[in-house]
Amino acid sequence: MKIEYQPIGIVHSPFMEQEGTPIQPSRAKNAEGTVEVFQEFVEGLSDLDGFSHIILLCHLHKTGRHRLKVVPFLDTQLRGLFATRAPSRPNPIGLSVVELLNVDGNVLTIRGVDLLDGTPVLDIKPYVGEFDDRARVRKGWLEHVQRQTDVADDRFQ
Repeated sequence: MKIEYQPIGIVHSPFMEQEGTPIQPSRAKNAEGTVEVFQEFVEGLSDLDGFSHIILLCHLHKTGRHRLKVVPFLDTQLRGLFATRAPSRPNPIGLSVVELLNVDGNVLTIRGVDLLDGTPVLDIKPYVGEFDDRARVRKGWLEHVQRQTDVADDRFQ
């Protein structure tokens, strides 16, 4: 089966290269950017401005080939790809929960951006704590991680 998606917009961010880009929105601190939504999808932005956070689903357009075993950013041990958030995936789809600061026509101003400039946006969804938060969450191997880092290095190029 072949699946094709059409981008609905593009991310504009201060990050031009993978190296040095925050590894998750929670590590992006106050990094701001914008999402430029293409004109044919602007009507779909109605009522979005009432939400404080949104979920961006994106095509990670600069990832390298995928590997089923990777050394994740926060670890030194080889792990199964699907037990990590490594960007080099069979289907390089990224998920970022970012703060929505403003909606102005077709431009969304966001904070906590962890995406490269030019990243194609596949979908936008409102973050709803009632639906998205979970209690009693297990973090697998991450529960024992000692090393901390905020930005990407070159291991997935």
